[in-house]
Amino acid sequence: MDLKNLFLKISERYCSDKKLVEELWTAIKKQYSTRSRHYHNLEHLENIFSELEEVKTEIIDFDILAFSVFYHDVIYKATTKDNEEKSAEFAVSSLKKMKLSETQLEKISEQILATKKHEFSRDEDTNYLIDADLSILGAERDVYKYYIENIRKEYSVYPDFLYKPGRKKAMQHFLEFAFIFKTEYLRDKYEMKARENIKWEIENL
Repeated sequence: MDLKNLFLKISERYCSDKKLVEELWTAIKKQYSTRSRHYHNLEHLENIFSELEEVKTEIIDFDILAFSVFYHDVIYKATTKDNEEKSAEFAVSSLKKMKLSETQLEKISEQILATKKHEFSRDEDTNYLIDADLSILGAERDVYKYYIENIRKEYSVYPDFLYKPGRKKAMQHFLEFAFIFKTEYLRDKYEMKARENIKWEIENL
């Protein structure tokens, strides 16, 4: 998937300044391409868009949702707990340079913040974002193993005696949801496998 082309194509509907749009894309690419990004990188964005492409006809405002995808992990540091808040701020600060309305900017901010707790939203587009973001949980076991290995690399600053309890608590949280996936399509596709993977990971931590 050509992420740059997608970003430029969508952005040009809101901004005629091609140089500005190029600069905004370059900033996104730079953030997602740092050495510490073993999972939360451009490939993660590609995977999310691949999932959303399957349900594109169900999405009410794909442009706004796409902006949320591009910026949802633009700030990511394993040692902090306000990545989503900072990512939302980064998104609004960047996108206000275009001709997006305050309502649109607010929606993008809300969608990005929703990826923090992954709770059910009254906004269905937000639920699709949450589900696509979590789709890796329902991957085949070898892909899931690679995912958790990369997450561990991102948190390499923490020794096992700190990382493992924290990871276990985070994954146990998903099992406590009535449904991990909030949309019917992605629930049918991934729910069962995700629960199997999470239980397997917890048992092997």
